[in-house]
Amino acid sequence: MKITCIKLWHKSLPLAKPYWLSGGRLKFEVLDSTFIRVDTDEGLSGWGEGCPWGNTYLPAHGPGIRAGIETMAPAILGMDPRRTNHINQAMDLTLPGHRYAKAPLDIACWDIAGQAAGLPIAELMGGCYPTPTPVASSISTGTPQEMLAEIEDYRERGYRVHSAKVGADTVEDIERVRFLETHRNRGEVIFYDVNRAWTRAEAVTVMNAVVDLPVTFEQPCETLEDCLAVRRLTSHPISIDERLDTLADMTRIVSEGIAELINIKINRVGGLTRAARIRDLALAHGIGISVMPTGGTVLADTDAIHFAQTIPDPYRLRVWSCQDMITVDPAPGRGARVEDGMLSAPGGPGLGVAPDDEWLGKPDVVYSNENSEPV
Repeated sequence: MKITCIKLWHKSLPLAKPYWLSGGRLKFEVLDSTFIRVDTDEGLSGWGEGCPWGNTYLPAHGPGIRAGIETMAPAILGMDPRRTNHINQAMDLTLPGHRYAKAPLDIACWDIAGQAAGLPIAELMGGCYPTPTPVASSISTGTPQEMLAEIEDYRERGYRVHSAKVGADTVEDIERVRFLETHRNRGEVIFYDVNRAWTRAEAVTVMNAVVDLPVTFEQPCETLEDCLAVRRLTSHPISIDERLDTLADMTRIVSEGIAELINIKINRVGGLTRAARIRDLALAHGIGISVMPTGGTVLADTDAIHFAQTIPDPYRLRVWSCQDMITVDPAPGRGARVEDGMLSAPGGPGLGVAPDDEWLGKPDVVYSNENSEPV
């Protein structure tokens, strides 16, 4: 089997309402998403989506995905998409770094491999644990009352896990945490996500001020060095998110005891192949794992839940879904859909979802051995 063609579409995904994170420092209203289809000489096609959460959240942006694919496409045309390690090596040799640009190509190759084997991606990547995975709500930074109102809206839809964005001000953050914990329902979990907004002093101040509460803080500071320093002065579980990019980062988290939990974002780490390496090291050391896309449609949610369901309980903590936060749906009624606050991987071969041709329209670019120009 050989890759014969790669087609690319650029789509804007408006958010249903403006979204704030990192203590209100960052605001987002529209996401820039790239869809790709990888075609083969045996008639199988695989889909991948790359959608950074804006241009200011992480060192990734939509135009960068499209530029990266333009660079890498000639290197993987003619290769067997089922040989995902070989595909990733070819991408690395052609374009070092830029993992977020490689993710949609890697995901599309796993989609093809699953279809060729007649298995869902989750089964192909080690076996699917069938228990549905809790979906975490995403609660934008605001007053304690505003944040609780958002949580209550999610509760009505069956959500029992919440990610509350903090990091605006130490006094206000202490008030947020205490207020939300006071109003947390039995059986609910709230992760307090700082998105790197605190200094070391601010992190220690807030975390030690609520030492009596059984809560978890996600990415309290900018760097792994900062988080390690905070780890030594606090007792709450810490989850690393934005500073987990590579297997080397995971090795350091394990060896230096920086965190008890991690968040693997499929696009950020470079796709499913690299995510699996990080997963295996985390599981070997008993570290809990959350899995998320950085943003996107039901396609991104579906590849994330396929991967999440290769993680056994109790180490599989939660997934995140962006599909309810955007105003468009490229594949109505298909793919992984949130039901009563839970998500499950589709049972069909490969990814199990593809966008509608009518919604996509004409591709922006087609890469093949005969044609590598905009169409």
